[in-house]
Amino acid sequence: MIFRRLALVLAAAAVLATSASVAVVALAFALYALLRAYLTAPGAAAAVAGASALLLAITAIIISRQPRVRRRPATTAGSLVERALALVQEKPAVAIAAALGAGFMIIRNPRYLGAAIRAFVEGREKPAPPL
Repeated sequence: MIFRRLALVLAAAAVLATSASVAVVALAFALYALLRAYLTAPGAAAAVAGASALLLAITAIIISRQPRVRRRPATTAGSLVERALALVQEKPAVAIAAALGAGFMIIRNPRYLGAAIRAFVEGREKPAPPL
């Protein structure tokens, strides 16, 4: 279910990006046709390039002015489950990618699942105290 939802979101993002690209190209052609009546062909092309550079600069300024989220310092205390949940909350894209990667590995070789379960179930041995 999650994979299907992720695939739909990615498909929607691709459609949105393609639509935006087509709209930008169409606007560039329209601007060129409008300016071609007043300028020469190279002048109209230069004006279209300047307009796209201006649009790019404005977009870069808007994106760079976004407030940055301060990250909380990572806590080393807590169980493995608490740290995993914190990772999922802080970086959901990384968690989804890790889960998909682990799923593909388990599908290819089921022994990895057994090794992972044993690693979580079996406790770690405490190191011997220094002499």
